[in-house]
Amino acid sequence: MKTNAARLLDSLGIAYSLRDYDVDPDDLSAETVAAKVGMPAEQVFKTLVAKGDRTGVLMAVVPGNAELDLKALARLSGDRKVDTVPLKELQPLTGFIRGGVTALGGKKEYPVYVDETLELFDTVAVSAGVRGTQIVLAPADYLRVTKGRTGPLSRPKA
Repeated sequence: MKTNAARLLDSLGIAYSLRDYDVDPDDLSAETVAAKVGMPAEQVFKTLVAKGDRTGVLMAVVPGNAELDLKALARLSGDRKVDTVPLKELQPLTGFIRGGVTALGGKKEYPVYVDETLELFDTVAVSAGVRGTQIVLAPADYLRVTKGRTGPLSRPKA
């Protein structure tokens, strides 16, 4: 299925592949998605939506085997304080539902901050904008399209 994210990459001539997987609404964890698409969790990146006290809405992209460090995101984005947005605000802000959020081809372009580990891989997977499909592409292409700024954003899961 072609999503807005895939159409955006097509329009820019960026190489990618799609990997579909069966969705379990009770387990949308990045680790589960990674196993289903046959990639290590640290190579499958999840996109979280947050709000900074200075910048407003922003997106944070972190490896599937880690969690977002809100203090690190605040430092990188120039905010004093950052919090993830409540689930009920996710779809009105982005047009995406939980488990399908992506920084590619959303209804509005928000600043994107990406964990620096993204650049360690030849390819990475991110949501294609729907549950059940991941886009696999080169990190440099992802950063170019999203205008993503990299830095230390994640910490090991507790």
